[in-house]
Amino acid sequence: MAQPCEPDAALRSALERFADQPKILIALDFDGCVAELVADAADARPVPENAEAIAALADLDGVDVAYVSGRSLESLRELAQPPQGVLLIGSHGAEKDLGEDAPGLELNTTETMARGQIISTLEEVAADAEGAWVEHKPAGAALHVRNVAGDELGEQVLEHGRAALSLVDGAYLKNGKKVLESVVVLATKGEGITDLREHTAPDAVLFAGDDVTDEHGFAVLDGEDIGVKVGDGETAAGHRIAEPKDLAGVLRLIVQRRSASRSDTRPTP
Repeated sequence: MAQPCEPDAALRSALERFADQPKILIALDFDGCVAELVADAADARPVPENAEAIAALADLDGVDVAYVSGRSLESLRELAQPPQGVLLIGSHGAEKDLGEDAPGLELNTTETMARGQIISTLEEVAADAEGAWVEHKPAGAALHVRNVAGDELGEQVLEHGRAALSLVDGAYLKNGKKVLESVVVLATKGEGITDLREHTAPDAVLFAGDDVTDEHGFAVLDGEDIGVKVGDGETAAGHRIAEPKDLAGVLRLIVQRRSASRSDTRPTP
């Protein structure tokens, strides 16, 4: 694999200021950010250089690391294999693992029935389109068309899904890159990052993500916070990198800067 590109001058300067803060939170989307987008979601794994940098960050004092993902917590734990102490926000903020004995996502009877309708509706849509498939999630389901031949046909399948879901009471829609998700618990990554901020009380937050749903996360950043958009597309993030492998350069810079500053403050023997 090609080496990650180093952050540009503006991002580098922002990262240096960020790394110098006493306490920081680094929140990362998984698919398309830490991991490459792949045809089969079950095959996603962190880019090795990203995994190495995340492990290094998790070992540093004053640094909290979190995944903020649309995946379920179960899927995140299995595929992201987060180091000890990494916090998890799953299902776009509906599920949380903040290192405490918090209960998992619990649906009431109405929500459970609506989730069942969402799953059956999307399964029917996917059955009519070769390559489309449905991912079952704790709060709903997602219709994936990455394996459908042709972008135009893929968009037609998604539009069919939107129309079918409009008949399901209690179904909230989330649009992403070649995916349509529907949930019965309305939550956003912005709410997830807000929960993480309240839990960890950082002086600054960095959030990196690649998809439309990550814009909710970028929207809650302010002050010395940093938003990093991975890939193309319109964004509220202040900075951009080209692809997931380039995230390693961002994270390594924080590790190096923070490690160096701590070394400089140690008393001479």
